[in-house]
Amino acid sequence: MSKKKNHSSIRGLELMVLYVFLMLFLVVADQIVKRAVDFTIEYQSNIPVIENFFSLYYVRNTGSAFSLLADKEWGITALTVISSVMGAFVVILMGIACKKQLKLLGFAFCLIASGAFGNLIDRVYWKYVIDYLRFDFGDYTFPIFNLADICAVVGTIILMGIIIFGSKYFDRFWGSSDKKKKAKKQAAEEAVQPEQTEAGEEANEPDQDTSDEQDEELEEDTEDYPVKAPVRSAPLSLRPGNLIDHDGEDRS
Repeated sequence: MSKKKNHSSIRGLELMVLYVFLMLFLVVADQIVKRAVDFTIEYQSNIPVIENFFSLYYVRNTGSAFSLLADKEWGITALTVISSVMGAFVVILMGIACKKQLKLLGFAFCLIASGAFGNLIDRVYWKYVIDYLRFDFGDYTFPIFNLADICAVVGTIILMGIIIFGSKYFDRFWGSSDKKKKAKKQAAEEAVQPEQTEAGEEANEPDQDTSDEQDEELEEDTEDYPVKAPVRSAPLSLRPGNLIDHDGEDRS
């Protein structure tokens, strides 16, 4: 059992290390692309990639993903605090998922944390987030975003899919401790039951022996002292003291 637990903990640690490196890679890649956009594209300039559909457009977002809360003065401060707390919390959840070897759930937390930290660095250093990916659908322009936003959104979609379609998989993340307690309790009960049955059998064995000995003693007694047939008493009229002849005289 201990070897199995050690092997499981090692695999969980390896999975955690893998996701930490993946998270660092995504954060670094996001920062490299943002710096490249900042140095090569003028602010609010558009470089078409697919005509009238996809282009690189350099904007500075003081809000959250897809420019939410961008028009609020306090938005950047609030989002910085939220990103810090959420990023740390998600990393903890990722560690728990890795420990329980829930790979898909750990991957979802890894993506969410990567997005949170990627934009957090911008808010702390620049006081804004660099967005550059723009999609146009006719007259409608989708909110401009970046690689960190993609990571956060994809991770959230995977997490929601697990919650909706893989509830049993998600329950393993929260309910494994209760299952362990139930398993230990059941194992303890199963260990006690055989002891009780063995004790009951041992308690019954002496009774059977004593009963057999008593039966043997009774058989020996019956052999030494055979049972005599019961003696029937004579009728009252034939007893010696009651012999009367036909003349009425007493002949006793």
